[in-house]
Amino acid sequence: MNELLAGLVGALVATNQPLAVSNVIQQNVGVSVSIPNPNDPAEQELEKLMEEDDAALAGVDKWIRDNNAFAAEGAGESKEQLNQRIHERLDEVRKKYQDFLQRYPNSARGHLAYGTFLDDIGDETGAGAEFEKSAQLDPANPAAWNNLANYCGESGGVTNAFADYAKAIALDSTEPVYYRNLATTVYLYRRDAMSFYHINEQQVFDKALAFYREAIRLSPDDFPLATDYAESYYGIRPLRTNDALAAWTNALHTAHNEAEREGVYIHLARVKIAAGYFDQARTQLAAVTNSFYTDLRNRLERNLAEREKAATNPVTAGISTNISSPTPRAPSNLDSLMSAPLPAPRASTNSALGP
Repeated sequence: MNELLAGLVGALVATNQPLAVSNVIQQNVGVSVSIPNPNDPAEQELEKLMEEDDAALAGVDKWIRDNNAFAAEGAGESKEQLNQRIHERLDEVRKKYQDFLQRYPNSARGHLAYGTFLDDIGDETGAGAEFEKSAQLDPANPAAWNNLANYCGESGGVTNAFADYAKAIALDSTEPVYYRNLATTVYLYRRDAMSFYHINEQQVFDKALAFYREAIRLSPDDFPLATDYAESYYGIRPLRTNDALAAWTNALHTAHNEAEREGVYIHLARVKIAAGYFDQARTQLAAVTNSFYTDLRNRLERNLAEREKAATNPVTAGISTNISSPTPRAPSNLDSLMSAPLPAPRASTNSALGP
């Protein structure tokens, strides 16, 4: 699969939300927020264009899925043919955005919508320019600052990302996405955060975790958010055992089905093995019955046996029971048991265009 198709497979699942004209506006001291007029012809045209944007991306996503299914049966069109169709469809939308912005160059929401479209199709540089223009035209729109911060975090302007997320939060302190994105960026770019905030590494962890907790407070039933927060403890040395277990317990309470719950049991067992709570870890693993987790469960059980042996006779066991070595470090036996990836620099984006 070529580069464009590979990017689209991951990016096209989530598309823009329709333009909201009745947003609840948060009143902030010194902030003036203008509500777009739904009767404005430019706003009506933009809404239709965004709907076409959504339809085009959803259509391309379906083309890819359908062609993959046909290819599995020895049918379907070539990658070159599919790629051509995709380019032509997306170019139609791109040209319509460009035409709209040529006629309405001061449409902050238009620049933001176009930037989101460009980001969805993998043109991050073009998206960043549109987000920056949108923020300049309407500095009171938090979504513009959030999306600009996403771009800065991905393109190397991490300190700008810290500042821009903070602006988004100042404009709308009720949006969990902004806290989550800032938490992820602070956590992943610890050295930059240390310099920007003038704090040490442990304080950086504290700050990132605090942002995660605020996001969870605002969105308490968000299971992926709860797991992102809990997974962040894997990178902290020394291991904050009680906090990590509390985070995974909270994630367990937000799980939607048994498969998600058993995934959390795996994580709880992992932390308990690392902390030396061997009996509790064994009980946790016994609750994992889904065949999807069989390999992970078996490997954790072997690791549990090794660590129990090491705790009894660390010299003859030949392994270390301490996993709290500083980062970066070579992967430990425990780390190889499962992929517990830390969140990507861009955990999520705010797909709404703001007020």
